[in-house]
Amino acid sequence: CPPGGAGGSVATASPTPGWGSNGSQPSRPAGNGSLLWSRDEALARAEVGVLAAILAAATVGNAAVLLAVYRLRGKTSRVHLFILHLGLTDLAVALFQVLPQMAWEVTFRFAGPDALCRAVKYLQVLSMFASTYVLLAMTLDRYAAVRHPLRSLRQPGRRACGAIAAAWLLSALLSLPQLFIFSLREVRSGSGVLDCWAHFAAPWGARAYVTWTALCVFVLPVGVLAVCYGLICREICRNLQGKTQSGGAGGAAQRGGRRGAGQPSRVSSVRTISRAKIRTVKMTLVIVLAYVACWAPFFGVQLWSVWGEDAPRDESSDAAFTIAMLLGGLSSCCNPWIYLCFSGHLLQALARALRCRRGARAALRRPPSTGSLCSRKTTVVLSAGRGARRPDEDADTEAGTL
Repeated sequence: CPPGGAGGSVATASPTPGWGSNGSQPSRPAGNGSLLWSRDEALARAEVGVLAAILAAATVGNAAVLLAVYRLRGKTSRVHLFILHLGLTDLAVALFQVLPQMAWEVTFRFAGPDALCRAVKYLQVLSMFASTYVLLAMTLDRYAAVRHPLRSLRQPGRRACGAIAAAWLLSALLSLPQLFIFSLREVRSGSGVLDCWAHFAAPWGARAYVTWTALCVFVLPVGVLAVCYGLICREICRNLQGKTQSGGAGGAAQRGGRRGAGQPSRVSSVRTISRAKIRTVKMTLVIVLAYVACWAPFFGVQLWSVWGEDAPRDESSDAAFTIAMLLGGLSSCCNPWIYLCFSGHLLQALARALRCRRGARAALRRPPSTGSLCSRKTTVVLSAGRGARRPDEDADTEAGTL
């Protein structure tokens, strides 16, 4: 096992290839105990810097998304509900995966009791599972909205909540092995140096667990996502062809003076796919592509570390290998900006929230109002004008982001 701070880490954002740890350490001179505390300090500082940048970007971005969704409370759509939980999972990746890993890199060896070691390892994998499965639930929901637009309108909130709850529950269950695999143990028997290590009873246990985790978190979900988007594209193409044919039939009916023939096209238009749905499908597709681009190097390196005969065994000896293990957290940095770019309502809500905060600070510094009738009238008129416009905008918002 490598001597890195996250040695033996399984399915985490750890920069170490220690998935294959079974508790036995490589043979080294027994009297050379200083090797247990030695590492490449320059590379360690680079790792801390990368993790700190990812932590800051993910925390700020996802906090902004959560603030925007909070501003839309009471009028959120199903897509906003999924975005809320995607933001929570990405924030969990930042706080429960990246932050502990950064602290671990600073201290080199795990500084904490055995219960904390197990809890950190469990939460690291839980956040990654949840991020994947909530994204998968959102994609399946978008496929259902495109494939069965009328059926998706029946109890939409209950279906979305059920899918999200199932994603969180499945993530919690699949993360349980971490509690039993990892524990606080001696890096080398009799050395007195403790670290949070993985232990597998059989030599093939590490390969089996790493491969199983990669399949559950990355390979199988990406396959399902690819199939869903293939079906979505097929439905959109069919819908566009139907619109073209119905439009031609409607025009011919109007030219022929047959008013009744135009009715089927109006009825069928209820079943067509709106531009807002296509926009949310595009947003989900970009999120999926960012997920694949950010996590593929991580899982590729992890699988190589347990299956490759020539894979690096010491994370301090290969900078490229180490940095590749940090790229998974980048998806949590990209996602919030994707939400804001594709959902103008979230961006507007965030802008209003920031303006309100600036206005509140300015009001505290402003001298007290004279309370004149003229100023009160102006305020009432302006607020009434804004109130008269908002219902239409909100109605468009709700209809546009189903």
